[in-house]
Amino acid sequence: MIKLIRPSVNYAEDIMAFRAEMGGHIPGGSNLEDYDNAADWIAHVEEFSREETCPEGIVPADVFIAVNEDNRIVGMIDCRHHINHPRLSEYSGHIGYSVRPSERRRGYAKEMLQQALEFYRVRGIDRVLITCEEGNIGSERTILANGGVFERKTLDDERVMKRFWIYLQF
Repeated sequence: MIKLIRPSVNYAEDIMAFRAEMGGHIPGGSNLEDYDNAADWIAHVEEFSREETCPEGIVPADVFIAVNEDNRIVGMIDCRHHINHPRLSEYSGHIGYSVRPSERRRGYAKEMLQQALEFYRVRGIDRVLITCEEGNIGSERTILANGGVFERKTLDDERVMKRFWIYLQF
């Protein structure tokens, strides 16, 4: 139904359309909301994907765009290399993702997360932390559908976050 691919200038127009449709913070979008052109954002994503070029204090991550059979971007997902960071280990976890509003409720988030888990299997990571804000029923269902096991709630500023672990089999 979808495939996860690395962002490229071939998708520049659709990346910016995705940004516009999201209209603000884009979970899993590696700060796309801060960029006015796709080429600069793609360069940022590439820089942040490697330990040697990632700024100090930031965890390297690989960002993927999810494209459907019409080659349209339906979502973005950010796979952090590790969570050895105070904020990630408590509130954000290994993965952030979003589906554009016009494409929601079609199973894309579930499939994106399922495919992203392979990123961790290949790296020998046997459990992945993923969180969602309490009350985000769609995200919670996506996590549970991919084997998420609820651990506990935690308070992030004034948001209650639910923490789930997904245990990977090799």
